[in-house]
Amino acid sequence: MIRYCLDNYLLILGFIGQGLFSGRFLVQWIASERQGKSVVPLAFWYFSVGGGGLLLIYAIMKKDPVFILGQAGGLIVYIRNLYLIHKEKQRSGRKV
Repeated sequence: MIRYCLDNYLLILGFIGQGLFSGRFLVQWIASERQGKSVVPLAFWYFSVGGGGLLLIYAIMKKDPVFILGQAGGLIVYIRNLYLIHKEKQRSGRKV
């Protein structure tokens, strides 16, 4: 019974993570349409970190080394991009 509940919660976690991760493309598309050019909004990176983080937890729980490596590598890139964005905004004196 406990294993059944854990599997269901894990499945829900995976779907939420995938929803956030996929939602980042919708955010990017809407932002690009509004500006009439290709842009990557700040929310894209937050969706990437949120979705990637949840999917990494899911992959760890599933003990899938390929999925773990893929998500962990992606998280490094997403977090680094957020760091660079915030660093640039601090340097220019703009609020984040």
